Amino acid sequence: MPGSSANDIVIVGGGIGGLTLALSLEAAGFGDRVRVFDVVPEFKPVGGGINLGPHAIRVLSGLGLLDELLAVSRQPSDYAFFTKNGQLVYREPWGKAAGHEWPHISIHRGELHRILSGALMARAGADSLHMGHRCVAVSQDAGSVTATFERDGGDSVIQKGTILIGCDGVHSLVRRTLHPHEGPPRYHGINLWRGVAIHKPFLTGNSIARIGAMRATMIIYPIRDNIDGAGNQLVNWVAEVDSEHAAVADWNAEARLEDFYPVYENWNFDWIDVAALIRSTHPILSYPMVDRDPLERWTFDRITLLGDAAHPMFPRGGNGAAQSILDASALARHVAGSPSDLPAALQSYEDERRPATERVVLQNRTAPPNIIVDTVEQRTGGKRFDKLEDFITQKELREIFESYQKTAGYHVDIVKNQR
Repeated sequence: MPGSSANDIVIVGGGIGGLTLALSLEAAGFGDRVRVFDVVPEFKPVGGGINLGPHAIRVLSGLGLLDELLAVSRQPSDYAFFTKNGQLVYREPWGKAAGHEWPHISIHRGELHRILSGALMARAGADSLHMGHRCVAVSQDAGSVTATFERDGGDSVIQKGTILIGCDGVHSLVRRTLHPHEGPPRYHGINLWRGVAIHKPFLTGNSIARIGAMRATMIIYPIRDNIDGAGNQLVNWVAEVDSEHAAVADWNAEARLEDFYPVYENWNFDWIDVAALIRSTHPILSYPMVDRDPLERWTFDRITLLGDAAHPMFPRGGNGAAQSILDASALARHVAGSPSDLPAALQSYEDERRPATERVVLQNRTAPPNIIVDTVEQRTGGKRFDKLEDFITQKELREIFESYQKTAGYHVDIVKNQR
């Protein structure tokens, strides 16, 4: 491959984690050594919205991307929880309104990807990013790594390097090579349906709303303001419903309305008509709620894992992308701190990040943010209430939510002390 070298840092996967890692390494002075390979022939604006907390935005801001992100996103100022009857149970300030130095950003995944890939090409050059390359094998010896890629035309490409990072997602070839007997991701009986639609502002016009308990949940938030010149917003929604059979594990798989709509067809509240929002959406996408048990080991000498390849988790609370971004920042920092012993740098990265992400994986399974509503609906029997304080106090609800924020790493006190 033109420009390739055994001194290169090979990144398998050009998603959010892989691109953030490449940019972080470029900022640390390794830009001429970064090589990112992705299977798709070109990046397209597919998918839906994504939430990035202040802990992740701190990293992206440090990479000089904040102004671009702010221009194509919304920065929510409150997070509100409602029962399946549309009754408010808890609301708190969010992002900068909660005292963070950096905002919380709600953005279309395609816009985030465009900004990351554009910045990498501009800073590290065209040879830093290689599209249409499917990784089919990785190996290493005492002094180098080797990755084999197949291109769309059928020819093979061999890339040598000094270290290799698997950023290739929940179905990671790199992870499967390191842990060949692990088996497929685990389905937990819940499917996600999601989409984006043009809608008038709801609540404050700058709110994240989470409706319903853990077995039938909807989260709704704007990701772009005045999308049509008439004051309407581009609004993202995600539905979680218990399902006997798993959807196809493809973030861009289209779904059938009838597979989940009956759960929400009567969710018409005075502040938003959820059923109408769903009906106005095209396409609707689906994805199964899958993760993997935490690994005891990510790093094998010159090869390690990052993001969903290392710790696939339920896509709740904006944690998948955010934890990938934090991984990338930590790995680049350790590489910069130990450039003469990169295997040791990879191990130090794992020692820092593996325990932290393991806690988030397990928390997202058992006590995600909507446990607030789950607790309320258990105590009220799912019925409407006149006085919520007859069942639970705001202090108790605040403690539940703060516990989740601390585990996920975006509580205001934790972000202030983040490295």
